[in-house]
Amino acid sequence: MTDTRFPLSPSPIHLSDQVLNDLRQRLELTRWPVDAGNEDWFYGVNRDYLQGLVEYWRTDFNWRAAEARINRYEHYRVDIDDVPVHFMRRPGAGPNPTPLILTHGWPWTFWHWSRVVDPLADPGAFGGDPDEAFDVIVPSFPGFGFSVPLPDRPDMNFWKVADVWHRLMTETLGHSRYAAAGCDVGALVTGQLGHKYADELYGIHIGSGLKLDLFTGDRAWDFSGGQPIPPGLPADVHARVLEFDRRFAVHLAAHMLDSSTLAIGLSDSPAGMLAWILRRWKSWSDNGGDLESVFSADDLLTHATIFWAENSIGTSMRTYANNNRYPWTPSHGRRPPIEAPTGITFVAHENPPGVTTEGRVEHFRGTDRAGWYNLVNVTAHDRGGHFIPWEIPDEWVADLRRTFRGRR
Repeated sequence: MTDTRFPLSPSPIHLSDQVLNDLRQRLELTRWPVDAGNEDWFYGVNRDYLQGLVEYWRTDFNWRAAEARINRYEHYRVDIDDVPVHFMRRPGAGPNPTPLILTHGWPWTFWHWSRVVDPLADPGAFGGDPDEAFDVIVPSFPGFGFSVPLPDRPDMNFWKVADVWHRLMTETLGHSRYAAAGCDVGALVTGQLGHKYADELYGIHIGSGLKLDLFTGDRAWDFSGGQPIPPGLPADVHARVLEFDRRFAVHLAAHMLDSSTLAIGLSDSPAGMLAWILRRWKSWSDNGGDLESVFSADDLLTHATIFWAENSIGTSMRTYANNNRYPWTPSHGRRPPIEAPTGITFVAHENPPGVTTEGRVEHFRGTDRAGWYNLVNVTAHDRGGHFIPWEIPDEWVADLRRTFRGRR
């Protein structure tokens, strides 16, 4: 039911038949490459798997059913500083729900938060305390999903998005204080909120402990910093370093150095777009070699259709280049830079080389990254991958609640 006290009018998600028919025609006309010797995905996405998924997308995937699930929630569209913003809302069910904004990353969509929205908004229905209810706001990151197009703001990056979010929560929605959480680049947005607007936040909860100057420098696309692998590492640690290189290096370099070139192909070919993001969904999630143990085919294609529908793949990738082209600068010189009380959820699939889950928190507290945050709650889990609220929703919800307990 729509909250009549809410200051905006809802705008449900709806893709036209023309968009869906065009998608099916493009899928039917896909020209496939030779992919001999790639049964193990060594060279990238395996053609046979992708071809089967594309055929299902073309013939059997039911977007209207997915659309109906999405529209069980409220959806709104606003324009803030020439930035179109779509967001999903689940009103809080409790005596005094706390406003909470959730920020996704790449290649996420707003729908990656769908598994945590209900328990966060209505904890009483899930065995929790109604006093811990949140009024949940889930935007599409500008340039992603339905927060498009961006012809007047081609410069959007994580710290500029934080300014848009703050205006959304305080000016548009009228909250004097709010909570924030995020993962991937959404953790950087959330960290920037905790840096620049700490006095107007109850706190933040994130899925990684990154430094806000991560993307500064001439070679920010090389997360190794151009350093060779140290000699003499144990074999398992050396292998983990190489695994991380294979997992993250390609998209960082491509998005930061050549995003518009890549976007030409991915914006024209839905099969090509799906292949590019599918590779990340597979290698970044904790799936034990079975992607569909984490994302069903319908899940994968729901997210892919959201990327495809408004032609957002190019603007989503450009965010990386903009993080470097318009580098972060501090709003103050106090320590820690991120003054808002901060909780972090770590997951095993992203344990650094040589670090166990049992030692993850202690290891992090010993790094220079920990000094960026006002840490109040840090937890590591022995399962889960990059898409934390999708992969381990119960753990994420429990961690987030603990971060904000007694702070609102």
